[in-house]
Amino acid sequence: MTNNTDPTIAINTPMPPPHWALLERELLRAQADGCREFFDHYFDARGYLLCVPRWGGDDGPDDAAENLLNWTMLHALGGRDDILALYKIGWEGHLQQYTEAKTVEVPMARDGMYYKEFPVMFDWFHNGEGFSAFFLQGLSDPHDRQFQARCRRYAGFYMDEDAQALNYDPERKIIRSMINGSRGPLLRKATGLDWAGDPIEIEGRFRLGHGERSYAEMVAHFQDYNDVVGDHPINLAATILHLNAYMLTHEEKYRSWLIDYVDSWVERTQQNGGIIPTNVGLDGVIGGECGGRWYGGVYGWGFTVTVPQTGELAHRTYFHTRALHGFGNALLLTGNQRYVNTWRGVIDFVNGNAREIDGRLMYPNAYGDYFGAEDWYDFQPQPFSSGALEVYYWSMDAADRKLLADDPWIQFLEGSNPNYPQEGLQADLAKVRGNLAEMRMDTASPDTRLSDDMNGINPAATETLTQLMLGGLPTGRTGGPLHCRLRYFDPERRRAGIPEDVAALVERLSADSVTVALVNTNQVAARRLTVQAGAYAEHQFRTVDMDGQSFAVEGTSFNVELAPGCGARLQIGTDRYANQPTFAFPWRR
Repeated sequence: MTNNTDPTIAINTPMPPPHWALLERELLRAQADGCREFFDHYFDARGYLLCVPRWGGDDGPDDAAENLLNWTMLHALGGRDDILALYKIGWEGHLQQYTEAKTVEVPMARDGMYYKEFPVMFDWFHNGEGFSAFFLQGLSDPHDRQFQARCRRYAGFYMDEDAQALNYDPERKIIRSMINGSRGPLLRKATGLDWAGDPIEIEGRFRLGHGERSYAEMVAHFQDYNDVVGDHPINLAATILHLNAYMLTHEEKYRSWLIDYVDSWVERTQQNGGIIPTNVGLDGVIGGECGGRWYGGVYGWGFTVTVPQTGELAHRTYFHTRALHGFGNALLLTGNQRYVNTWRGVIDFVNGNAREIDGRLMYPNAYGDYFGAEDWYDFQPQPFSSGALEVYYWSMDAADRKLLADDPWIQFLEGSNPNYPQEGLQADLAKVRGNLAEMRMDTASPDTRLSDDMNGINPAATETLTQLMLGGLPTGRTGGPLHCRLRYFDPERRRAGIPEDVAALVERLSADSVTVALVNTNQVAARRLTVQAGAYAEHQFRTVDMDGQSFAVEGTSFNVELAPGCGARLQIGTDRYANQPTFAFPWRR
């Protein structure tokens, strides 16, 4: 049955299945098949990963969970129901496995690496990676009671609702350490041991993702990862907890906390002249825990270290890949472009310090005193562009397009790269085939396998599908929500995801419209689907133009009836960020 409260548009124009549509359906099928084989190869019946469970930034619990990356997104796109079922087994197994796993020498995890089903203490660079699949579970499964309870519990860790997890200072609006979690913040300098985990045999047994050849090099890799006390913009990634809790419950306390916290970072950025600082002291003063250096802190603007096995310098100013989500989460809740403006200002500030070097304009990526005097460094020939795609997508301002000259997806949306759908989908099919071939050659025993050894061959790769089907930003592994123009639901099966045999291609985006081609590849049976405005119904539909006709569809969703072998192109008028986001399915709103 369809959602009777929504308008219905009938599509009866024959359309031979386009190549992109057949590729899309095949990719959904192939990834689902691949995930089942991957699960059978690397997980046991309990959902435990067949590896040596360890703590740390090299191969810790986050890497174990990353083996389920994109599985919830794949289901939300239309992947088979068994993908969600397998994810749940693996997720529950990994929670139990890493609750049981304990460190001996690392103080913070001696009673378990997880506590209350959450990391005891770690940074949001890694937390975001590990929980990326979980954060998107609500797209398909918002009524799961365990999911609901966990979302509320996790958000509470940052609202002083748990006496063992006093991570937040509500007076100064700071998260008190860059390392935080279900046992609270780490309020001392971190050590290489804290990050590397307990001693472990390396040579002849394990291969490490960072290239270390010994445990001593593992510790040396992290020996300068010390300045964690005080707030850090990487903690903005934690706001996904409150966004999810709000979209489930619509309790104002979650919305207010998120907006207050992100606003505090907007104000600090303004106070710091337009460049976001990377350390705020426990007293609320910028640079307060780093000798007044606004660029201090692990993963901060001035975070440069020495690679132990080569002696080379490594500039690891990684915070911006996670901090960005906080501004996007606030935008979802408010529609206020001030959050986009803040990050655009950071990008412009950095690029405003470009210099001519050896006759060529070069752009900095770091700032600090690592080389003796405070200055910009790590100059590259391309402009600093971290978050540039998000800024353009959120604003749809043509002026923000300038840093995306070579983006193939944006070029497709503008009409200059018509082969992108076929090329992108074919590349992903080849990736599935290659990943499974590599998996089948993996004969390692579990006691010689680390949790991240197979991260790179996970068969679920949803980036291209998210762009093409939803007109959305790929969710990736950084712990953010889904930002998209359209989502699809199967009203017959009462589930999220595009119905069987149906394919969708978002062809154009503008500030107030989205153009999508919908086709039923089944030549015998009709198909029905529900189209939603945005990932979380945050947008509002106005009109649909199709084949010279215009339909009023005022609301957050409408239904489509596709006759056998039929399809059409729909231009949908949209008001962006007009509604409060929700996990509720269209027929439950």
